[in-house]
Amino acid sequence: MSATTKGALFGLVLALSALIFGFWGFILVALFMVIGAVVARVTAGELDFRNIVNAFTGRSTS
Repeated sequence: MSATTKGALFGLVLALSALIFGFWGFILVALFMVIGAVVARVTAGELDFRNIVNAFTGRSTS
C-alpha cells in the first residue's frame, strides 16, 4: 500500500470520527491511531523503544 493511500485512509477515518463523534472523539481516535502505529513499529522491530526512553531520560549517546 502506498503512502498516499495510507494517508488518504487515515484522513477518511479521522474525518468520519470528527463527523460522528465530534471534536473529542476525533482527538481520541487520532490518539489511538498514533498509539497503534507506534506499537506496530515496535513489534515489527522497526523502532527500538529503549533508545527513545534513553533519549528522554538523558542517557542517549550521539
